[in-house]
Amino acid sequence: MTGNNPLFPEYLGMDLTQYALVALVSLGMALAFIVADRQSGTSRALAVAFAFIGISIDLGIVVGVQYAVPVWLLGWFGITEAIATIALLEWVLRVRRTVPAGALNTRTGDLVLRAGQASAVLYAVLSVALPQLRAQQFLGALAAGEPLSKPGFWLFVAPIAFSCLCALGGMLLLLNRRPDRPERVRVLAMIAAIPFMAGSMIVGLDYAALVMTIGLICFLVGAVEYHVLQGQRGQFMSRFLSPQVAELVSKRGLAHAMQESLRQLTVVCCDLRGFTAYAQAHSSSHVLSVLREYYDAVGAVVAEHGATIKDFAGDGVLVLVGAPLAQQDHARVGVEVARKIRVAVREVVRRASSEQHRLGIGVGVASGPVTVGVIGSSGRFEYTAVGPAVNLASRLCELARDGEVLVVASTREQCEPGAALEPRAAVPVKGYAEPVALFNLQDGASAA
Repeated sequence: MTGNNPLFPEYLGMDLTQYALVALVSLGMALAFIVADRQSGTSRALAVAFAFIGISIDLGIVVGVQYAVPVWLLGWFGITEAIATIALLEWVLRVRRTVPAGALNTRTGDLVLRAGQASAVLYAVLSVALPQLRAQQFLGALAAGEPLSKPGFWLFVAPIAFSCLCALGGMLLLLNRRPDRPERVRVLAMIAAIPFMAGSMIVGLDYAALVMTIGLICFLVGAVEYHVLQGQRGQFMSRFLSPQVAELVSKRGLAHAMQESLRQLTVVCCDLRGFTAYAQAHSSSHVLSVLREYYDAVGAVVAEHGATIKDFAGDGVLVLVGAPLAQQDHARVGVEVARKIRVAVREVVRRASSEQHRLGIGVGVASGPVTVGVIGSSGRFEYTAVGPAVNLASRLCELARDGEVLVVASTREQCEPGAALEPRAAVPVKGYAEPVALFNLQDGASAA
């Protein structure tokens, strides 16, 4: 594969195989990004950018230099470079939208990136309008010597350089938001890669493949580290959140997924009966083993229904149905989660109980407006839920005897007619002036 286009006599007989390989690597990276996370808008934009980088190498060098391509067609090949630049800037925009800005002004950064995309469009227009000038005074200009004296060089380098500066500026502004580590690694990798990828257009074919390869490697290293860290975070989060929430956290960031908001949701609170005496009578390692089984049983039910474990507190577990992911039928789902927790935990406590020390399970369910969000300081954060429904579910859990699922009236009203909830006498609850009307989910019955 050797160059023989008369427009580029300096490359006559040059082996261009390495450029075909670089293009193949870029296309492979695009495929890897889209396969790894095809549902993510950021990954799709990134895949388009690297796909068109590969296409531009194939068309502009492998085809453009090797074959006697008409000069006007070489100009049209410049559109692929513009598309790659536009997609890269779009990737930066979409990444910025996944990182909370707090009180920072984001409009300026977004406008800068849009200006960079407009500059890339200008480059495409110039490439089509002035193909001869682009071929002779811009492509490989540094290899030809004295590029600064050629007006055509500056005509084409200006929009590309402006687009690159806009991308770098947008990413530096993004870093000012203090994104989490995976995103920070990926952004820094792109900052390192852009000068090499842009510079490969003007260094000449003797070094362009090497320069482009360095740029691709810079970003590939960061991208691999990003996906490794995301995978580790996903594994960690999936132990506590539903798969739907873990996916949301992975794609949009923990802070975005857990922004403070007022939600209508259902709270399920459960804890073990007889646990204090049981813990005193058994070794700490045995107690921890029982708690792990208990947590796993509750966690499996929670994940099945798209709910979220707000926290574990000894033998108590607090579950949110309707946050961070909203659920229209949160009351029905909450009662069903409570029923299945009772069934699942009964098997755990049956295996762990002895004649001297028996364990049981009690559950409380309440619905209402709850404010959810992240609180904390000094780098330690917690997802919290504040509202009467949280306190009421906890109180009902304390009142529930072994095997009981106590449900407040507001939850019962939102369940489907015919739900197996039998009325119970109203009981006084701390913090409430009037006795609270209760229902008990019949043993073995479904909430539907």
